[in-house]
Amino acid sequence: MGRGSLGFRPIRLFKTPSLSLCFFLPSSASLSIYGAYKNNAQSSPKVDYKAQYPWASDELLVECTSLTTVEDVTNHQGDPHLYNFNTFCSTHDSHVSVRHGTPGEPVCVDNQFNGRKPFFFMYQTVFKRVGVRLPFTSFERELLTEINTAPAQLHPNSWAFVRAFQILYGYLGVPPSVDVFLHFFEVKKQGKSLWVSFSGIVGRILLTLFQNSYKGWKGLFFRVCANKHNPSDVIPIAT
Repeated sequence: MGRGSLGFRPIRLFKTPSLSLCFFLPSSASLSIYGAYKNNAQSSPKVDYKAQYPWASDELLVECTSLTTVEDVTNHQGDPHLYNFNTFCSTHDSHVSVRHGTPGEPVCVDNQFNGRKPFFFMYQTVFKRVGVRLPFTSFERELLTEINTAPAQLHPNSWAFVRAFQILYGYLGVPPSVDVFLHFFEVKKQGKSLWVSFSGIVGRILLTLFQNSYKGWKGLFFRVCANKHNPSDVIPIAT
């Protein structure tokens, strides 16, 4: 997979052929966390997502979030004294913009639909159990670009590999390297699975799985939005 940069296009979380993907990272100078207005699913017109995203599998189209209220966002944050206001952001949650999802909206939806502002989805467990924080580190951005994968497309166990690798390199006092990471791990996508995983290369096992059977995380994801952005916040994913 090459590192070439193609033209910017709005985010599409799951790849389609010949498509350049991008996602926008929150700018700590300009974004604030909030819950979007509470959606009334019964009064909203039914959307034919299959027609909007003909490339998406039926399994992908039914992968929707149950985190659909402002309360879901605040409940995730929990006690601000306990979590120190950084359940989403590495410094302070006011520096990022995280919204709840829309009832019935699948994870393949992007901002081309209804002309929305740039956003990407992120599974709650990646924040809550794995400990990933926004904005993504330069290592995380480079790795996602290199493997041509969107944040919600990477399996939580593999996010744990990414997190542990950075902690290890931090302990050693050297910056993490994508090339070194991919020396120990290879990308695997089994059959029609919706998610991409890392697997340790035989003879080069560096880390063990975070969870042998990672359960209870599907259908629980937030929307990370950018109200304003600058070119340095846009990460192209090349095909």
